Amino acid sequence: MPIINATTNKVIAAKSKAAYSLLSRSIGLMFSKPSNSALIIKFRAEKRISLHMMFVFYPIDVLFVSRNREVVDIKENFRPFERFASRKNALYAIEVPSGTVRESRTKVGHRIEFLAVKEKTVMNGRSITITKIR
Repeated sequence: MPIINATTNKVIAAKSKAAYSLLSRSIGLMFSKPSNSALIIKFRAEKRISLHMMFVFYPIDVLFVSRNREVVDIKENFRPFERFASRKNALYAIEVPSGTVRESRTKVGHRIEFLAVKEKTVMNGRSITITKIR
């Protein structure tokens, strides 16, 4: 699912994976290789989110996003073996490659949109439908 900054109309990530279960949230990016995909970690309720970079061996950027899809905090260049806690309550932690926040010009207060892409093969090629996820 693509993620865009609706305020600047810039793509934050063309592809993403979701971590909604306790196990997938706990594992996160540990022992993974760097990728261009985002990892969307969704929590059960808004809260101050604490993250660690134990066993993640490359830096990332993290967007902390509220239920209303507003960026409430940002951690750029989150380095291996560091810890960080968001300063405000958030429902999502979106982990993206380091430098993404700068490239997409994302700032606190900007709105984020998750997009659903449906691709269908039709007689003369492909049909692609992109919709906002509510």
